[in-house]
Amino acid sequence: MIRLAHSPDSDDAFMFYALATGKIDTEGLTYVHELQDIETLNQRARRGELDVTAVSIHAYAYLTDRYVLLPHGASMGDGYGPRLVAPRPMLRSEVRGRRIAIPGPLTTAYLALKLYEPDFVPVPTPFDEIEDAVASGQVELGLLIHEGQLTFADRGLHLVADMGAWWKDETSLPLPLGGNVVRKDLDSDTIAKISRHLRASIAYSLDHRGDALSHAMQYARGLEAAQADTFVGMYVNAWTLDYGAAGRAAVQRLLERGAAAGIIPGSPRVEFAEDP
Repeated sequence: MIRLAHSPDSDDAFMFYALATGKIDTEGLTYVHELQDIETLNQRARRGELDVTAVSIHAYAYLTDRYVLLPHGASMGDGYGPRLVAPRPMLRSEVRGRRIAIPGPLTTAYLALKLYEPDFVPVPTPFDEIEDAVASGQVELGLLIHEGQLTFADRGLHLVADMGAWWKDETSLPLPLGGNVVRKDLDSDTIAKISRHLRASIAYSLDHRGDALSHAMQYARGLEAAQADTFVGMYVNAWTLDYGAAGRAAVQRLLERGAAAGIIPGSPRVEFAEDP
């Protein structure tokens, strides 16, 4: 039995559709799916509680002793990503020192924001409550992940900065937001099977988009079908089938920048499981 965990959002649901609904041959492996928000999964991975899990790339820096990245399952923001929003238009220079709702200290969104503007007061907030926190004035800005990236304007909020666009301008690379990791202490045959199954699940969903989207809609948190399709397309695509050289370089660059800025301790070694 393999304990597999991911976020209860439409892109992860789309990605794991075939595995969750028995559409692919799992070669004798049984998967037990657990759905929790990404910051909870980051913390559980730090405790080594899961065999396979989605994690933030930021969190992976703290997991290298127990987990390796699978070559499939990346969520890449290729010129787009987590969005910093405010109740009014705001310049970058005005962000300094502000109270900002963040979706968790181990999220890649938080790491990117710290690289963008090191001086602010983070207010950890459940990701699906950040828009409310900004709109009600509990915080001055909010850092949105998941579907909030597409819906913030409906709440009258204004975009201050897109972390993925900023990162692309800085590095010419996509922003590696999340990935899937597997425990190092599983035997190599099992790790290879898991890697094959994950890639097959992603490929199945991309080839059967309508069915996979229908499944994902139950996790779309108020998005219309067209919006959900857009959101899934942003984060489940060719990058998700395989990081490729640029995707792997982006992971290394992001963690190196985090370490150089003193946000991440040491110099994390990026390690991928062998391709199946």
